[in-house]
Amino acid sequence: MRISRLTPWAAGLAATALILVPASASAGQRTTAASPAAASASAVDTYYAAAEGKTGAALKTALHNIIKTQSRVTYDGVWNALKVTDQDPANPNNVILVYSGRSQSKSTNGGGVNDWNREHVWAKSHGDFGTATGPGTDLHHLRPEDVTVNSTRGNKDFDLGGGPVSEAPGSLTDSDSFEPRNAVKGDVARMLLYMAVRYDGGDGFADLEMNDKVNNGSAPLFGKISVLKQWNLQDPPDAFEQRRNQVIYDTYQHNRNPFIDHPEWVNSIW
Repeated sequence: MRISRLTPWAAGLAATALILVPASASAGQRTTAASPAAASASAVDTYYAAAEGKTGAALKTALHNIIKTQSRVTYDGVWNALKVTDQDPANPNNVILVYSGRSQSKSTNGGGVNDWNREHVWAKSHGDFGTATGPGTDLHHLRPEDVTVNSTRGNKDFDLGGGPVSEAPGSLTDSDSFEPRNAVKGDVARMLLYMAVRYDGGDGFADLEMNDKVNNGSAPLFGKISVLKQWNLQDPPDAFEQRRNQVIYDTYQHNRNPFIDHPEWVNSIW
């Protein structure tokens, strides 16, 4: 079985995925546009060649072996990288905050109440990797977010329900879970699933895995996988997410999030 152009998901993405989106595109929309810097479908096929024809655990292992080859960014370097990966397509001076959806000046990064900081979507306490170079600085799950909203999210697992989150319209939270706004539900799912495949107990870090619970605390586990699978289907990769994946590959880490390129692999593995 060919793994990209002959699968239903990939056929639909072939003309739109892996595109460097011009500044006129809007973050969170299903915007598609051609770009001279776009990766070709054949180049992406080549990147995933070792995963071709595999499913289930064998696919997860193959993808791990592909994406574990990467360059690493320092935690200080993450500040500047996020100003590129999460740039507002409509305003190159701003970044888009992941849960808030707000466009905010790149220069307002820091620790103040109205600043933006570095949100670990896979909370760094789940596996106790902190900000160590590796999972603690992996751009595929680091996003800009309002300092207060980041604190509200804390290290909660992801699930449905709760009360409104101040400064993050459409997001909800309760004592043990966080639900992001609809436009990034799939983004969150694919970031977490990337982490579960990329970090398997090697590199001196914990084996990160998914489960179907909340309140995972400091265990190297994240939930709820049943909800995240729904979000992956509900919110397929958009142009902003695809561009982000490409920039990380081209400029920083030189590895890809396979679930942005092939969302159908989520159900194959989990």
